[in-house]
Amino acid sequence: MAVWSLWSLLLWEALLPMAIASAQVQGQVGGSALLAADHPPGFQVREAIWRSLWPSEELLATFFRGSPETLYHSRFLGRAQLHSNLSLELRPLEPGDSGNFSVLLVDKQGRARSQTLQLKVYDAVPRPVVKVFIAVSGEAQPPKTCQAFLSCWAPNISDITYSWRREGAVDPAMEPGGLFTDGQVLRVSLGPGDKGVAYSCIVSNPVSWDLATVIPWESCHRQAAPGRASYKDVLLVVVPVLLLLILAGLSAWHWGPWSGKKKKDVCADEVDQETESPLV
Repeated sequence: MAVWSLWSLLLWEALLPMAIASAQVQGQVGGSALLAADHPPGFQVREAIWRSLWPSEELLATFFRGSPETLYHSRFLGRAQLHSNLSLELRPLEPGDSGNFSVLLVDKQGRARSQTLQLKVYDAVPRPVVKVFIAVSGEAQPPKTCQAFLSCWAPNISDITYSWRREGAVDPAMEPGGLFTDGQVLRVSLGPGDKGVAYSCIVSNPVSWDLATVIPWESCHRQAAPGRASYKDVLLVVVPVLLLLILAGLSAWHWGPWSGKKKKDVCADEVDQETESPLV
């Protein structure tokens, strides 16, 4: 009887016009998501069917004559719970759980109501990595200032947003002209009064966020310290030395076998000369 009622409801859903509502639900991997069965006041539910529509069509849970059932062999087997208000909870969430779901509700007067929900599951945002790159000083640059580029990166994550905050400032928002590559790189101009100023990179998605903080003036001070060369000076010395070492290695590899062969030929000539000389 329950099976017949189930197929009758599915056929009803396909043939009859019903009130349709849609909603979006967001969840985090390892957490839970509540798919709420919404119905107006006075709508006394007698039967309900929860289904997964995409990426695969599967039966998840049903409610007939006051008896809930969730032991259907879907990808949510053991992770689906049907509450008394007929909302469906999925836990723990996995990366492949994103998709579309539907619930069909029928009240005691025979009225039907269908609702579609879209579930989007996100990974938890990891702590970003922030690096400071100091620009080479130029004549046009004001004295005692430091131009720095702050680079922010969150590994192995998608659907994230980058933003920056100047800690302790009245207006922590950054100037749009100083942001590059969708907010991952921030350009700042620092002076002696910015020695203790910290900048935070904030990475976020709809369900989580994290940040990392740096004090860029410390990198400016290290580069400007006596006896420390800039990265440009270091490259001018290191690159030619590396090229000479590479050329020397290639030369040794190319002439090594020929040198061994030449030495072998010389030894063979000496032996031949001794053989040809008369014995005294």
